[in-house]
Amino acid sequence: MKTMSVSKMLKNSIAINCLLMGLLLSSAARSDETKWISIGSLHNWYSSAGCEREIGRTLRSAEQQDGLRWPAQFNLQDCQVAKALWIGTTNYTDPIIDQTFDYKVVHIGPRGLDEVSEFMPVEFKLIGKFQHPSVVVDGLLASHTTYMDIVDELDETLKADRMLYNVVNTSVGITMTRRIYAFSQQHNDNYFIYEYIFKNTGIYDKAGNKHNKTLTDVIMFFQFRLSPSRESGLGGLNYMPQSASWGHNTMNHVLHPFYGDDMRCFYSWHGLHSKCTFDNIGGPYIAIGGRLGAAQFPGVITLHVDKSATDKTDDQQQPFSTPYLDSGAEITRSNDQFNPITMANEYAVMNAGHTPLTHAQYVGSGYPDQFEPISQSGKSQCLGYGPYDLAPGDSIRIVFAEGVNGLSRVMCDKIGTEWLSGATPFILPDGSTTNNADEFKNAWVFTGIDSILKTFSRAKENLESSFDIPQPPPPPNVFEVKSGGDRILLKWADNAQSWHGFAGYRVYRAIHKPDTTFNLIFQCGPATDHPDIVNEYMDQTAQRGFDYYYYVTSYDNGNSNTIQPGVPLESSLFWTRTNEPAYLRRPAAESLKQIRVVPNPFNIRAKNLQFGDSGPDRIMFVDLPPVCTIKIYTERGDLIYTLEHTDGSGDEAWESVTSSRQVVVSGVYIAYFETPDGQSAFRKFAIVR
Repeated sequence: MKTMSVSKMLKNSIAINCLLMGLLLSSAARSDETKWISIGSLHNWYSSAGCEREIGRTLRSAEQQDGLRWPAQFNLQDCQVAKALWIGTTNYTDPIIDQTFDYKVVHIGPRGLDEVSEFMPVEFKLIGKFQHPSVVVDGLLASHTTYMDIVDELDETLKADRMLYNVVNTSVGITMTRRIYAFSQQHNDNYFIYEYIFKNTGIYDKAGNKHNKTLTDVIMFFQFRLSPSRESGLGGLNYMPQSASWGHNTMNHVLHPFYGDDMRCFYSWHGLHSKCTFDNIGGPYIAIGGRLGAAQFPGVITLHVDKSATDKTDDQQQPFSTPYLDSGAEITRSNDQFNPITMANEYAVMNAGHTPLTHAQYVGSGYPDQFEPISQSGKSQCLGYGPYDLAPGDSIRIVFAEGVNGLSRVMCDKIGTEWLSGATPFILPDGSTTNNADEFKNAWVFTGIDSILKTFSRAKENLESSFDIPQPPPPPNVFEVKSGGDRILLKWADNAQSWHGFAGYRVYRAIHKPDTTFNLIFQCGPATDHPDIVNEYMDQTAQRGFDYYYYVTSYDNGNSNTIQPGVPLESSLFWTRTNEPAYLRRPAAESLKQIRVVPNPFNIRAKNLQFGDSGPDRIMFVDLPPVCTIKIYTERGDLIYTLEHTDGSGDEAWESVTSSRQVVVSGVYIAYFETPDGQSAFRKFAIVR
C-alpha cells in the first residue's frame, strides 16, 4: 500500500465520513426495486442491485425467510434467507479517494446495500415470451400474476418463458450483466438459470466516470444462506425452534471434482436442531398430524465458467473456492468498501479454496446449530469464481442454475402422518421395511437428494440444448369464472388450439382456499369422456356456502415429451389459477318471510359439517331480498355488526365477528333485516363455541 501523509489521511477520512453520511441518508430514503419470477413451481424475487440481501424485499424482519418458494402452490414454502455477491481484486488504486488498496472488495449483501456508490443499477426489466393470461372471477382480477408477473417487454423469439435482465455498475469498475431464465414446462419449472457477464468497463460511479486499469486476481464470490422452510419457522407456523428461521440448523453439502465428484454443485437441507424434542428432519408438524413442512432441498449447480478472459471454454475446476461462512460473522454485517483491514479479511475468505470436508461432512450426524465454533446464525455456503486478470474491455461469463426439489406435498402429508401414527411396519423407499419411525421418515426425506440432483441434470441439459426443450401449448390467454345460483360457469379463450400437437383442456378445482391440492374435474379432447374440444364448463357439483378456486390448462398429445414419452406436456397451473373465490349465489327471494339463518344453531365443533375451511366461523343469511341492511344484535339488544347486502343475490355471509373484528362468544343473537322501502323482519339464532 503506498505511503500517505497524515494530512492526506485526515482529508480522506473526512471525505469518507461525509460520503458515508450521505449514503446513510440516501439509503434511508430509498430502497432497491424488486421483481418476481413466478410462472413455474419455483417462485423468487430479485433485486435491481444484482443480488438478494436479507429482508431486502419488504425490510420486515418477520419475513426473513423470503423467496425460493417451492412448491409455490402452497403458502410459506420460502427457503431463502439471504444472498450476497462480493467482487474482489488486488492492488487497486481507487479513483474515488485516490488510495491504493492491497485488496479491494465491493459488496451487495448479505445485509448491506449501497446503490449510490457501490452496486449501481443501470437496467432492470422482465421480458416475457407472452403476456400472462387475463384471469377474472366475478369481475375481479383474480391471479397472483397481476402483481407478481409484471412484464416490461415482450419478445416472441425468447426461448424461455421469462427472462429477467439486469445491468449493474460497481465501484471497482466491473459492470455485471445478469440474465435469469425461467421455464414453465412441467419438468423444468423448479429451477432458474443465471447467466452473468462480468466486464471491466472501468465505470466506477453513477456519473459514468471510468478508469483504464487492468484488474488483477478478480474473484466473484457468491453466498447462499438457505433455510427450508418458512412453514416451520418463526414467520410461518412457528413450531420449530426460533433460530431455524435464519438457518441455524441448515446443512450444506458440496459436490466438486476436488472431492472426487463429477458435478459442481451444492445443496442444503433442514438439519437436526439441538433444541427440538423430536427428530426434526423434514420438519414434521405434530400439531396438525405430522405433515412435513421442511422437506425441501434447495441448491445451486455450476454449468459454465470461462477459463479466462481469452479462453471461453468451461473451466471444470470452477468454482475454485467453496468455503462455508458463519452467517453472523462480522464481515457479513459491515459493508465498508474503503476499510483496508475489512477488505483484506473478506478477500481471504473469498480466496479460501476448498475445505478438507464439506460442512455436512464435518457436522455428520450431529447438530449443525452446535457445530464448533458455535454461531447463532448457522452457516452460509459460498461459491468463489476466479481469480482472473481483466484488462479494460475483458469479460468473464459464469452460468449456474438454482433450484429446489424434494418430496411432493402429498408425500409430505403421507409420510408425516405415518411417522406420527407409529403404525409399524414402515415401508422404506426401496420397498424394504423398518419398525423405526425416524429411520422411515428420514429415508423418505433424503430421497430429495436424488430429486435435486435430477433437477440439476435437467438444467444442464437445458443449457446444453440452447434452451431448445419441448414446450407445452400456451395457456388460454383469457380465463373467466362467474358465480351463479346453481352452478359456476368457466370460460376460456381458444388461442392454444393452433399449437402443434394441441390435444385438449383440463379444468382443476380446489375447495376452501387456493393454496391447497387441486383435483381434476373436467377434461376435453381425444380419449377423454368429452372428445369434443370446448371452451367452457359448468360446475354443477358446487355446494352453497363453500369457496371454490379453479385453473384451466391446455395440453398436447405427448409426442414431444422427451422425459416421459407419451405423457402430455401441460401449461402451468400458475398461469390461470384463481385467487378469488367463486361460490353459488342463491336468487333473491320475493318475501322477507323466506329469510333463513344457516346453520342455526351454529356449533364450532361441527365446522366441518358446515362450511369447513372456506368459512370456519361462517353463518349464512339466505333467501334475502336483492338489497337490504342486516343488523346483528346480542340478546340484550347491543348492535355488534352491520352488513350491507347490495349484490342482488339471495345470500350474504357473516364471519361471526363484531365491528371491531372480534369473534363473537356463545349466545343467542338477533338479526334485523330492513329493505330500502322500509320493510323489515327479525330472525333469532344461536352460536355455540
